[in-house]
Amino acid sequence: MTVAEIQRALIARGYDLGSSGADGDAGPKTIAATTAFQRSAGLVADGIAGPKTQAALAKADVAERRVEVEKPGWLVLAEGELGVKEGPGAANNPRVVKLFADAGFPGIKTDSTAWCAAAVGAMLARSGHKPSGSLAARSYEAWGVGLKEPALGAIATKRRGNSSWQGHVGLVVGANKDQIFLLGGNQGDAWSVAGFKRSEFTSFRWPADVPLPTGSKLPATIAGAKSNVSQA
Repeated sequence: MTVAEIQRALIARGYDLGSSGADGDAGPKTIAATTAFQRSAGLVADGIAGPKTQAALAKADVAERRVEVEKPGWLVLAEGELGVKEGPGAANNPRVVKLFADAGFPGIKTDSTAWCAAAVGAMLARSGHKPSGSLAARSYEAWGVGLKEPALGAIATKRRGNSSWQGHVGLVVGANKDQIFLLGGNQGDAWSVAGFKRSEFTSFRWPADVPLPTGSKLPATIAGAKSNVSQA
């Protein structure tokens, strides 16, 4: 199989290779998707599409190890943070500051530093998964494996304003044709659930070391969800 054929087989199985699709270039997204497929097929997960991987991709009846998870571990942990907010005035809430340390940035001691990526990174690390290693929200666009549609607990990135790089990241807890609902940190200076326009989202990602989620239907509305909250 050529690289493009491998890519087309991965795309057919639901892996998101980005806007370039089957371009014949085995870049980071193709390697991550190949690794995830290999894990799901019980193969050595090295990201190299050798003969065994190609044979598995060529089989129409290979069932990937997809799982119906009520709530992935990182989402359960995040729910325990709901309502935690930044300290008043110059005070710093140690619970927010600890997110930076757990995400790999122990030098940050203030909760006034944008912390949505730290929140996601900390939940992933606490549940045994490697975060993006960056405090840039949109660093998660290239992390893990891409999903074509939002799934419960998926890490979702979105644009913020008209900037080409500023953004926000959180965990998917609901979706409808107009909005995606995120449980995230730094939403109105707190952990909260908020709805954002679908058109603002740039990616939905999933840990490469976890079986892909099934296409379960997400809640279309969430009681108490805020809208248009500050993400800075």
